[in-house]
Amino acid sequence: MLVLWGLLLFLPILGLYLWFYHGWGCFFREDAIQPTQPLVTDKRARDKVLRQGFSQDKVPASLDALVIGSGVGGLSVAALLAKAGKKVLVLEQHEQAGGSCHTFQQHGYEFDVGIHYVGQMHENGMMRIIMDQLTDGQLQWNRLADDYDFVMVGPRQYLISAGKRGFPERLKKQFPGEEEAIDKFVAMMKKVARHVALLGALKILPQWLSLFLLRTRILHMFSPIFWFSESSHQDVLNKLTSNKDLQTVFSYVFYGVPPNDSSFMINSLLLHHYKRGAWYPRGGSSEIPFHMINVIERAGGKVLVKAPVTRILLSNGRATGVAVKKSGQEICVSAPIIISDAGIFNTYERLLPPEIKQKPEVASILSRLQYGMGCFLVFVGLRGTSDELGLKSINYWMFQGADLNSLMDQCSLSTLDEFCENLPLMFITSPSAKDPTYNLRHPGRSCMTLLTMAPYHWFSEWKEHQPRHRGDDYYNMKMKLAQKMLERALKENPQLEDKVEYMEAATPLSNEYYLRAPKGSMYSAEQNCSRYQSDIIVKMRTQTAVPGLYLTGQDVFSSGLAGAVHGGLLCACAVLNRILYLDLIIMKKRLKRQRMKKRD
Repeated sequence: MLVLWGLLLFLPILGLYLWFYHGWGCFFREDAIQPTQPLVTDKRARDKVLRQGFSQDKVPASLDALVIGSGVGGLSVAALLAKAGKKVLVLEQHEQAGGSCHTFQQHGYEFDVGIHYVGQMHENGMMRIIMDQLTDGQLQWNRLADDYDFVMVGPRQYLISAGKRGFPERLKKQFPGEEEAIDKFVAMMKKVARHVALLGALKILPQWLSLFLLRTRILHMFSPIFWFSESSHQDVLNKLTSNKDLQTVFSYVFYGVPPNDSSFMINSLLLHHYKRGAWYPRGGSSEIPFHMINVIERAGGKVLVKAPVTRILLSNGRATGVAVKKSGQEICVSAPIIISDAGIFNTYERLLPPEIKQKPEVASILSRLQYGMGCFLVFVGLRGTSDELGLKSINYWMFQGADLNSLMDQCSLSTLDEFCENLPLMFITSPSAKDPTYNLRHPGRSCMTLLTMAPYHWFSEWKEHQPRHRGDDYYNMKMKLAQKMLERALKENPQLEDKVEYMEAATPLSNEYYLRAPKGSMYSAEQNCSRYQSDIIVKMRTQTAVPGLYLTGQDVFSSGLAGAVHGGLLCACAVLNRILYLDLIIMKKRLKRQRMKKRD
């Protein structure tokens, strides 16, 4: 028996040794990173990639997998499967691929809709390695200034700085007497970042085994991550400090959930994500899908738009394809593997028969989840370059006061008129100031994006109407809030007062229509404490109650670009029956050794 156990331990170690030193069997490879090609700015050339309309004759023969939705979660898993030699079809209901990474142009201006800045893109960082592999190294990043976020709490102002030392040291200078609380918070943030991989591992292990390890509390003895994930952010902060402004700074990246109902793990991961700095994709956020699609197509796959999937086809209880609505008819497309990037609610409530949702294992998950809150976006076109207008790459997070729980309650409980009067919280960013190619692509122009939270019910009476056909009352309502937000932004940037040439606003209905986000939710399932209970974390995995059907994207792991990418990675692990994270760790080690050799 001892010999058997020794053999079982030896074989994985031998495999890792061969992987590490010889690259044997490693899924990711250095030679996938190709020399960077010039930025493609020609609209027709970009449209050939991002706007390939669906028709039956464009569907590749002998598909290996089909992905519903072209958000980052869908494109990530498709690109990973393509790297494994799989032929993948991605179907997108919108007229442009990319989900929240797509951009749109109006009156000579270009606006992003979801990617405002990204962290952990430093050299040899894990997220950078992943994104390089998914785009063959073609996606380039522009690092923002060290002071990347500006937090305004009433009349008081605080800067957030990048750097392992810079982040806490800047906070200590701004909060004298709170050094101990800041050190403790940073230490806890590091622990979360180190231990969160265990939650990913539990999504890869067989579900019965993961649940057994949780119920017996074996893992709780080795890791604090379960306490971090299940603890209210507000409860943890109350034990660290009574300084309300500092609590606000520890919670400032708002996503629709008040601190008293949000997971400490998620809030600390958000801050840790940017601790090494913030980056923005050169060429705009649509560069992300643009280069992922090229990887998918080189393996024989396709990404087709204007392809709304109406239902997932089942045969003997197994997913075998999808039905696509085209010219009033349904076109059926078959594939042995179906992957949904449409979100957990859309997948179970819209695309599958009702009896699937009623299965105990599905009902138990859905009963614990809520729709996330929607957001309200204002897109502002400005005459003049960012340099001429004095626009900076820094983001402004503005709070009327230091009680974030009360401010979030105002978002959900106020009428729109009351909200306009108070404007409890708002975010201001300038994509044109973050992207050095913006002025080359749009000479003499720049832009700002303004964001706040907004409940769906403010605009729900117009949900059955198409965009541009919702009438004057809807337009006047949204533009009233947009004007209030613009006035607030101009108060911080008075030099822009006479430079505004264009303004448009997007409500939760816009998210629902263009992104198929249920109730206009910004991050799909609500990112509250209920979602991050350990048993729900294990059950919200890529495998579904339907054989042959998988989930990818934000609902598999967590929100945002990084969360969606990890959702794609976890999905690829399940489909390929391979732990790709081991390959990434090995790749990271090899790159580190190569860099050290170059220095020597």
